[in-house]
Amino acid sequence: MAQTMLCGTCVSPGQFELTPAEMPQTAPEGWVLVDITAAGLCGTDYHIYEGKHPFLQYPRVIGHELSGRVAVSAGDWAAGVPVVINPYLSCGECRACQRGKPNCCTQIQVLGVHRDGGMCSRIAVPAGNLYAAGDLGPEAAAMVEFLAIGAHAVRRGEVAAGDRVLVTGAGPIGLGVALFAKARGAEVHLLDTTPARLEQARGLGFEHLLGAVAAGDGFDVVFDATGNGAAMEAGFAHVAHGGTYVLVSVVQGNITFSDPEFHKREMRLIGSRNATAEDFDTVMEALRTGVVSSKALLSERITLVDLPARLPVLAADRGSLIKAIVVMEAA
Repeated sequence: MAQTMLCGTCVSPGQFELTPAEMPQTAPEGWVLVDITAAGLCGTDYHIYEGKHPFLQYPRVIGHELSGRVAVSAGDWAAGVPVVINPYLSCGECRACQRGKPNCCTQIQVLGVHRDGGMCSRIAVPAGNLYAAGDLGPEAAAMVEFLAIGAHAVRRGEVAAGDRVLVTGAGPIGLGVALFAKARGAEVHLLDTTPARLEQARGLGFEHLLGAVAAGDGFDVVFDATGNGAAMEAGFAHVAHGGTYVLVSVVQGNITFSDPEFHKREMRLIGSRNATAEDFDTVMEALRTGVVSSKALLSERITLVDLPARLPVLAADRGSLIKAIVVMEAA
């Protein structure tokens, strides 16, 4: 008799249920079966629940911030090994992949978005998308992916010690950017219109907290993590002459800016998408050494069975939490 499992599924906008599915017992060649231990909830999951994701087909099993243990030995992976899952499945053949940029693969499929994710007991993942978690606990390991987005953006922005950095949007992604910019020795300022988010940033040790930006010489590197078109456009004015603007968030439609101001400042404009293995490694090392505290980022621990009741509440009040983690089994 086939073994079944429950999957956290957005059946349609506003409708989230635990749906039964057959637990996979085999994986395609080159793939590995992983028993999920924890899954983080992020803005993408909330957008899917709210029906705001532009490229999603329902029903969809959510979950892309994932940790687990290898279920069945395969290749170099032994059963029981704790792992972090990279949810970005790339084709390996397009120009971006050939140039070592699988994070922006032209055919990318993200677990929990383009295909069913890991809000369930077991999932099959390409072997190359697994990283040994070592002594990281399940909750910390489930935070690696969202933090890697911030680490990737900071690397893209070439933040250096002594830089004045502005991060606009103090949600989880923005906080990740801020943490890794600070780790590089930058003076980090955070801008957000939600006082609760600024207080969360204060609790993480940040001192330069802004509800608005005063006129001045600007910032060497500005990061936008707002997901708001007007805020993204306003950010151009905050970049110092010779500075860099990194767009971490994305919106539908066009972003416009003043070409004379752009050229006058010799500004660099950079897009930052997802993360690569290098960024996952950076985050895991930061968590292991205490540069980043997973305990400080954890807002709530939820069991899968409780998620249908909690998800609507969390989605309606995202400004009051940093990271909620859904636990699939006892840590």
